[in-house]
Amino acid sequence: MLQIENTYLFLTILPIVAFLYSSVGHGGASGYLALMALFSFVPETMKPTALLLNLFVAGVSFYYYYKVGHFNKRLFLVFALASIPLAYLGGTITIDASVYKKILAVLLIFAILKMLNVFGKESDNTTSVKIWQGLITGGLIGFFSGLIGIGGGIILTPLILLFHWGNMKEAAAVSALFIWVNSAAGLIGQLQTGITIAPAAFLLVAIALIGGILGGFYGSKRFQNKGLRYILAFVLLIACAKLILT
Repeated sequence: MLQIENTYLFLTILPIVAFLYSSVGHGGASGYLALMALFSFVPETMKPTALLLNLFVAGVSFYYYYKVGHFNKRLFLVFALASIPLAYLGGTITIDASVYKKILAVLLIFAILKMLNVFGKESDNTTSVKIWQGLITGGLIGFFSGLIGIGGGIILTPLILLFHWGNMKEAAAVSALFIWVNSAAGLIGQLQTGITIAPAAFLLVAIALIGGILGGFYGSKRFQNKGLRYILAFVLLIACAKLILT
């Protein structure tokens, strides 16, 4: 799986992506998928690898956010109840590579906007999400999470902030666990269709965890680095353009 050009460059960028995503409560699948697209990984490899990386990085991120008291259990449950089975369902579906790339490109736009803090405004006045809103939102995000190989946090976090369902840190903590359960469900669905995880993927996990641990630790405090986020947004934009044009 690592027989690609500029392998060392890929392995250098990987933990930086994990650091930035983990710092905002995300597993980083959209970033990993963007990197793999730039380095010409095939979709069959991209999906399970991104979900596997998500499991570890999002898990670490959730631990740090939970430890400092930012987790809102009810907010998580209203989204997760429908997202878990639909993420599993999405994971069992295989789509054409060209369609996969186009859907991924659209979802990367959410990642770019999030990194640019377009959806980064939080309100002091929050409102409880209605159960039907959580089920529909979580279900739709969960399905596309399993289908494409992301955890869905890059979509859920902006929605939580946009509709004032929680503050920034609550959104990060909820999204981290949301990503974890969706990634697990989606990966199980993929494995049951016969897809296998290459042994080299676990090397990527070890490397990504370095950035994930640091990002979760600093992000759960007060860390923000706008410069690095702008750089990541630029990388995601390049990957988005490549997916659309190829």
